[in-house]
Amino acid sequence: MGAEAVGIGNMHGADQGLRVFRRNSPILSAFRPGGTIGRIGRVADMSVYLDHAATTPMRAEAVEAFVAASGIVGNPASLHRPGQRARAALEEAREELAGAVGAHPSEVIFTSGGSEADSIAVLGGAAARLTEGRDRILVSAVEHPAVLGAVRRGALTLPVTPEGLVDLEAAAALIDPRVAVVSVMTVNNETGVVQPVEEIRRLAVRAGAWMHSDAVQALGHLEVDFAAGALELMSLSAHKIGGPVGIGALLARRAVVPSPIGLGGGQERGVRSGTNAVALAAAFARAATLAALGREAEAERLTALRDRVAAAALAAGGRLNSRPDGAPHIVNATFDGIRADALLFLLDQRGVHASVGSACRAGVHQPSDVLLAMGRSADEAAQSLRFSLGRTTTPSDIDRLVEVLPLAVDQARGA
Repeated sequence: MGAEAVGIGNMHGADQGLRVFRRNSPILSAFRPGGTIGRIGRVADMSVYLDHAATTPMRAEAVEAFVAASGIVGNPASLHRPGQRARAALEEAREELAGAVGAHPSEVIFTSGGSEADSIAVLGGAAARLTEGRDRILVSAVEHPAVLGAVRRGALTLPVTPEGLVDLEAAAALIDPRVAVVSVMTVNNETGVVQPVEEIRRLAVRAGAWMHSDAVQALGHLEVDFAAGALELMSLSAHKIGGPVGIGALLARRAVVPSPIGLGGGQERGVRSGTNAVALAAAFARAATLAALGREAEAERLTALRDRVAAAALAAGGRLNSRPDGAPHIVNATFDGIRADALLFLLDQRGVHASVGSACRAGVHQPSDVLLAMGRSADEAAQSLRFSLGRTTTPSDIDRLVEVLPLAVDQARGA
């Protein structure tokens, strides 16, 4: 393979032909800034993508890492040389990801995404501690569905204030020696509210409970340092930071071993089963490294854009559900008297693509559980939009939102 080649494509077929992707290939160029996919959402000249909290475009470097690793043939669990080459690439990705998030490589458990990591942490963590007489799970009332779904299996909820912050007095009363796992997300995926995770962690330590945090929306926007944070468990996802869909990670202290929630060969520390996706891991690790390296400057840039979005929402008659000290990339606003899906459609017609909340509900719009937990009425929870920013968001994107949002609101009110 030449010096400029980054990977191998189609290896199937009778002739086992190889297809080499070069650094200047149209396929990779499309993912670079200014490329077709690098300008995600611009299906028309004036199209603006403001749904990065749902997913964000892959970084060109992550695509290159994926393509290169895709040329490695072999199952990482196999003992022959091809298998060991795959194993080496997998462990290199594990080390790189660990370095980006302040973890030891042995603490990185690759999963299929943030949702699976959440499920293993909460359900697997609780199952592992039953023999200790700990039969309770506590999750905040504003968690992602992958965590909040544990309520259907007996978990109790930690209430939140009208601003969306976990009520620390209630948490102190609820976290006791019967609790196995406490789960509170770092950044809320709908409102961008940053939770007091450290204060809750101290309560969990006092009671001997494992502390888990879903940090999917924090990675790349806030500092994520697993060692410094002293949590037992943390969930991450690749496709929110410019990595591929289909891979995430659960960070777990070496002394913390959740019970597996699925069957199989236990490839990931005996906790998670399935043949390891080497190419996905390599791309995830590269995206995480880049997100960590540029985090401070990018957070400052996005904060300025976020504040403009918040001002535009207020000027159009909205009420903010986000906080000024929240994450730099999310604004949530309620537009009284307007169904969120109607306003979403009118913005979409004008080439501005936002969201009615979490994208993890099979595309069905319902009143937001997060806003309901914050004390909003069912009507208010169904009248709120989320605007979320990412590294491809530009000032001209916000200019376009400022231009079309009042028009869409006026049209929706007049309908």
